[in-house]
Amino acid sequence: MRHVTIRHAEPRDLDAIHAIYSSPKAMAGTLQLPYPSLALWQKRLTEIPAGMTNLVAELDGQVVGQLSLQQCPQVRRKHVGTIGMGVHDRFQGQGIGSQLLAAAVDMADNWLNLSRLELEVYTDNQAAIALYRKCGFVIEGEAVEHAFRNGELVNSYFMARIKGR
Repeated sequence: MRHVTIRHAEPRDLDAIHAIYSSPKAMAGTLQLPYPSLALWQKRLTEIPAGMTNLVAELDGQVVGQLSLQQCPQVRRKHVGTIGMGVHDRFQGQGIGSQLLAAAVDMADNWLNLSRLELEVYTDNQAAIALYRKCGFVIEGEAVEHAFRNGELVNSYFMARIKGR
């Protein structure tokens, strides 16, 4: 596994994050649309909602992965965080996602007092499912025809990790 530096995302990371979600496999694994605009990512990096943690993975000075961890704003769900992440196509399968996710889990467990982490993943994304399972996530349900991707409706799993289980 290659060691990466995990740090908070900064506005200077705009071009690199845009490149991550412009790469076909990374984009297809999310609910993002192809050809994201720089303006969209600039807004996401400068108008950060309360409770949002935005991390990047940097390898040899280049940002190659991004993860967002959003604490639920509802009072009765403040113990819950939702995760979304992407790794640039050229750097997938090198442990970068594992290190990003480990940093998010550490942040949730030890700094944000989040006891439940949630995410959605396409049922055909076996690499991501294996990563999430490795970090303690379990499949809680399946959403049939959850999203439209590449000309067809696809299913997603709802996965969650409960601290201490």
